[in-house]
Amino acid sequence: MYGFYRIGAAVPKLHLGNPARNVREILRLYRQASNERITAVVFPELCLTGYTLADLFFQERLYRAQNEALEWLLEQSRDFDTLAAVGMMLRVDDRLYNVAAVIQRGEILGIIPKSYIPDKREFYEKRQFDSGREIVGETVTLFGREVPFGVDLIFRDEGEFRMGVEICEDLWALTPPSNLLAASGANLILNLSASNELAGKADYRAELVRTQSARLVCVYAYASSGPGESSTDTVFGGDSMIAEYGSLLARGERFRFESQLIAADVDLRKLTGLREAETGYCDAPRRKMRRINVAPLPRPDALRRPIDPHPFVPGNPADRNRRCEEISAIQAHALIRRMKQARIRRAVLGISGGLDSTLALLATWKAFQIMERDPSEILAVTMPGFGTTGRTYANAVKLCQTLGVELREVPIQKLALAEFEAIGHDPETHDVTYENVQARARTEILMNLANKEHGLVVGTGDLSEIALGFSTYNGDHMSMYALNSGIPKTLVRYLVEYYARIHPELSDVLGDILSTPVSPELLPAEEGQIAQKTEEIVGPYELHDFFLYHFIKYGAEPAKILYLATLAFDGRYDEATIRKWLRLFLRRFFTQQFKRSCMPDGPKVGTISLSPRADWRMPSDANVDAWLAELDD
Repeated sequence: MYGFYRIGAAVPKLHLGNPARNVREILRLYRQASNERITAVVFPELCLTGYTLADLFFQERLYRAQNEALEWLLEQSRDFDTLAAVGMMLRVDDRLYNVAAVIQRGEILGIIPKSYIPDKREFYEKRQFDSGREIVGETVTLFGREVPFGVDLIFRDEGEFRMGVEICEDLWALTPPSNLLAASGANLILNLSASNELAGKADYRAELVRTQSARLVCVYAYASSGPGESSTDTVFGGDSMIAEYGSLLARGERFRFESQLIAADVDLRKLTGLREAETGYCDAPRRKMRRINVAPLPRPDALRRPIDPHPFVPGNPADRNRRCEEISAIQAHALIRRMKQARIRRAVLGISGGLDSTLALLATWKAFQIMERDPSEILAVTMPGFGTTGRTYANAVKLCQTLGVELREVPIQKLALAEFEAIGHDPETHDVTYENVQARARTEILMNLANKEHGLVVGTGDLSEIALGFSTYNGDHMSMYALNSGIPKTLVRYLVEYYARIHPELSDVLGDILSTPVSPELLPAEEGQIAQKTEEIVGPYELHDFFLYHFIKYGAEPAKILYLATLAFDGRYDEATIRKWLRLFLRRFFTQQFKRSCMPDGPKVGTISLSPRADWRMPSDANVDAWLAELDD
């Protein structure tokens, strides 16, 4: 289902040194994982015996009891499609290894030895176990069957699933085995661990798991031994967690003497899209791996993960505030750099009383504050046209007065009427020509004023408009520096709110601007009210920003975007409505590339940019039919 898999991490109640009792608890959790349609579940390191047995690992009775327990587990799990990684010891050529056995349907598919054996402070594992770091291409015979053995194993299905395994200290090493596994294609790493608890260690451990998942562009599932381990010198808390590309999706409760199982639905197809676009991943050194095909795996029948309807906007208010602060700094310093390079005296921009021009003006104002220059050197131009309303005009005037910038009013009606007459267009025909003449007239005025004032025209169009091509070619499409070009519409609103919070003197006028419908105001007003509302024409911007995010960042196919959007906007838009606007998004995104191919310079502020010089390369004559056809199925 669109690359989604359900991954689990299990911490069974431990009976130290009693494999017969331990395996029953392992089986119970394994069965639960199977019933919950978990694709793969990771158990702790040496969970069949317990980790803290020290020299008892040399005892033949313990080794036989462990193998008897494992054989019983295989017999009892013959109908489990779920993969399980179980921790145990393995004797090979009179050497003892700390290993993970990957099992499915009652068979051992492969055995992975631990690479890095600690021998420091409270850990003295080298006393009992050898490193398997150099073991590749080997097999062992267990229960009469030959089993792949080594650190070169990747388990895969016919879809996106590619799993590698490492054990505890391997993650903490200078070069974890997971690095090579991921570089060779593994997008899921299981870690069987026995990590003790120290003050502050849990936070560090979680950060280690989270950042490893981000660095490797993978899912990382971790399960550590619980408090049933010996407390002679250390305490084990039974930490468990699942991270996906830098985000911690699930974490268990530590210090529980009872068993627990956590699970998270992960998106492996998303990781493929990220990796394909990341040259650092593609250039990483690879190791020759043995790829083990697994039987068909269980998949989620209903997704259990929340889908963020506003992926460009942090949900946490504190995070959102920090993001806005950072973006405002990026915008301001981008403009400062451009003005210094061009040796420009003034910034010139059109101000309409709408969100985009407001944000551009605020960012320009901040840049002038940083440069310690008088805000009156900013030239804001209001250009009333046939569709301008009293509300937007009044807000534009009030905002400029409050900021202390110079405001000029240059009506465009006469200029537009002269253009209509010159080209033989009836001004009563309110078509695209009627609208675009006004947009180009405004741009012409701004460009000419910039020449006259030795200024630079600051563009106001945002990322969402650029994606949809909702601009007039060589009209508002053009500027000398597109300051908002990296900011999606859903984030524009929060940035304006941010300025209202940190500058209380602006809160009233910005509050009214925020409540004004988005409109280009190119059609005549109706009884003084805005008649042309953008979101009634192209659809809700929150939908388009959602489409844009998944389409560009992850390369998601239309059917998957539709599926995710129906979950994210459940109760707000039905599937038919989402499908309608998704079709429009795709059609406009493809057909309007010619505008992006010659768009002005502008700063990138987030992970997505549509600059033709940097992030997005696309021919202007690409055909959209294959993408639209998927929505017809």
